[in-house]
Amino acid sequence: MTIVRLVRHGRAAAGWDVDPDPGLDDLGRTQADRAAAVLGAGPSVPLVSSPLRRCRETAAPLAARWSDRVAIEPGVTEIPSPEGYDIASRVEWLRAAMAGEWSALGPRYTAFRDSVVDTVMSLAGRHTDGCIVFSHFIAINAVIGAALGDDRLVIRSLDNASITVVDVVGSRIELVEGGREADTLIR
Repeated sequence: MTIVRLVRHGRAAAGWDVDPDPGLDDLGRTQADRAAAVLGAGPSVPLVSSPLRRCRETAAPLAARWSDRVAIEPGVTEIPSPEGYDIASRVEWLRAAMAGEWSALGPRYTAFRDSVVDTVMSLAGRHTDGCIVFSHFIAINAVIGAALGDDRLVIRSLDNASITVVDVVGSRIELVEGGREADTLIR
């Protein structure tokens, strides 16, 4: 058994149609500080982040609190855009995709989903005392879906800086606690 806490990044300063790698806005930084206060009350465990700036910035307050470094893990990054989509078209595509299932998106996206799940399982295998992973709305939902056997892209409307807890037991993932939900603005 290995507990993995999955933290959705704080609110980004810009949407995908403006900036593919925005940092956090003021509210996002406050959310990151609050998540650090909650997580920092527990034992120190390895910190892992998506390479994208909003996740790294969400991880930073906890890393500072623990005087720890954050390992960057591309396997927990954001869902990729379809081939040939420009930045302005991504939001429309993502909203439509979020209403459906992974299998309807085809092999490129089921491979992405499976890779996220495999990465989380691998992290649990390397960090048997647990770890905290700073990631993205869809990636965390992929892990929740693996735990529940649910093919939908969106199972929980995870709020910014929400904390989802899973337990990796052997070759399966169990959902311990779903992250706080809110109306999520996809921009």
